[in-house]
Amino acid sequence: MQKFKTIKSIPAYLPIVNIDTDMIIPKQFLKTIKRTGLGKNLFYEMRYNEKGTPIDDFILNASPFNDSKILIAGKNFGCGSSREHAPWALLDFGITCVISSSYADIFYNNCFKNGILPIVLPEAKIKELSEYSKRKEEIIVNLEKQKITFGNNEIDFEIDQFKKKCLIEGLDDIALSLEKNPKITEFEKKLSSNRPWIFND
Repeated sequence: MQKFKTIKSIPAYLPIVNIDTDMIIPKQFLKTIKRTGLGKNLFYEMRYNEKGTPIDDFILNASPFNDSKILIAGKNFGCGSSREHAPWALLDFGITCVISSSYADIFYNNCFKNGILPIVLPEAKIKELSEYSKRKEEIIVNLEKQKITFGNNEIDFEIDQFKKKCLIEGLDDIALSLEKNPKITEFEKKLSSNRPWIFND
């Protein structure tokens, strides 16, 4: 998992409430277990018409938002089914930070496990940041300091410290397990010494 510290980007603003995981990545694209290749199908039914042609006025199809690393979304983002393909699609598109006033719990936790920072802010702060998207101006998200900088302004955000550590150090569930490998090895050595019959064929 890529380490997350600071990102700077013009944010894409998608002011739609209750965006569910089927809107993020429709069910027909869930056949793969690979984390790559899903970005082109992100928000498929909003980004493309019936012929598969990109819809020009959808924000992620327009420059500079097609290169945005930060998505500002409406409340209750990521509701619906618990598919992990949703954060995979966001990440493959290039989005590493989502800002919303609320999230579905499973989606929120899946973001951290896949290297995406989901930030929770009050609606008033969301509105402030959305103006920078409309003006096509960059904002900076600093995870270590837990700050969003835009113009001469700063917003502090809260985050669970363990989740913060995992993002900064690039630790997914597998990496967290591997961190315990020395203790597991030590335990097995002691067990082999004290109860050797357990290890006999």
